[in-house]
Amino acid sequence: MKYWNLKKTNQLALEKTGIIPRSISRLFNKFKQELNPNSEIEALEEFKVARYQTLASIKYVLILVVMPILINQISKAFILDPVINYLWSKNSKYVFINQSQEERAFADLQRFEEKIHFDILIGKLNAQSQSVIQQKMTDKALDIAYIYSIESANAIKNIIADSISVVIFIIILIISKRQLSILKSFINEYIYGLSDTAKAFLIILFTDIFVGFHSPHGWEIIIEAILRHFGLPESRDFIFIFISTFPVILDTIFKYWIFRYLNKISPSAVATYHNMNE
Repeated sequence: MKYWNLKKTNQLALEKTGIIPRSISRLFNKFKQELNPNSEIEALEEFKVARYQTLASIKYVLILVVMPILINQISKAFILDPVINYLWSKNSKYVFINQSQEERAFADLQRFEEKIHFDILIGKLNAQSQSVIQQKMTDKALDIAYIYSIESANAIKNIIADSISVVIFIIILIISKRQLSILKSFINEYIYGLSDTAKAFLIILFTDIFVGFHSPHGWEIIIEAILRHFGLPESRDFIFIFISTFPVILDTIFKYWIFRYLNKISPSAVATYHNMNE
C-alpha cells in the first residue's frame, strides 16, 4: 500500500498527449470509478495512503532541516568555539582573513576620524590636543581590530560547521532513498494538483523574484552575505559576473521546464501563465 501511490502520483507527469483531450478521458475515468462497486474501499485506501505520504514527507523534511542545523549549532558551541578561539587568540596578529575586511575596517576608522573633526568644527566637542585625538583613534582602532578578529574566527567556524552540516545532509539523503521518493511523489502531487491560476501565480512570483529585472539587487545582497559568512573576499567583479550569468542560466532552465514538462502536463496552466504575464 505504501508504494501504490508512487505510481499514481507520477501518473499525471507521465501521461502522453493523445487524440482524445485529456479532460474528456479524465471525465470518463471518473464516471467509471463512480460505477465501480469497490469505489468506497479504494477511496478509503487512497485516503490512508495519502495520509501516510503526507506524514512521512513532513517527518522527512523536518529531519532534513533540523538535523544539519542542530549538528551545526552543537559543533560550534561545544567543539569549534573553544578550539578556534584558543588558536586564534594565540595568533592575535592575524586580525583580517581577507582584504575586504581590511578595507571595511579602514573605512570604519576613517569615518570615526571624520566624525571627530566634524564634531569639533560644529562645536559639539571642545577642541582637544592632538595627543587626545590620537588616543581616541588608537582606542577605536583596537575596538575595530577586536570586532574583525571575531568576525574572522567566526568565518572559520562557519566553514567547518557548514561543511559538517552538508555532509550530514548528504548522508541522510543517501541512507533514506525510500523517504526521498515519497517526498518527491508528495511534492509532484501537490504542485501538479494546484489550479491553473495558482500554478501561473507561483511561476510569475518565482521568476520575478529570482530572474526578474529587479533581482540583481537581491542577488548582490545574498552573494555579499554568503561571502562574508565564509570569510571570502567580497570581489565586486565576481559578484557582477555571477549576477550577469546565473539568473540567465536559471531563467533558461525554468523556461525549459515549462516547455518540456509543464506544457505537456498542464497546457492550460501555461496558457494562463502567458496571459497573466502579458
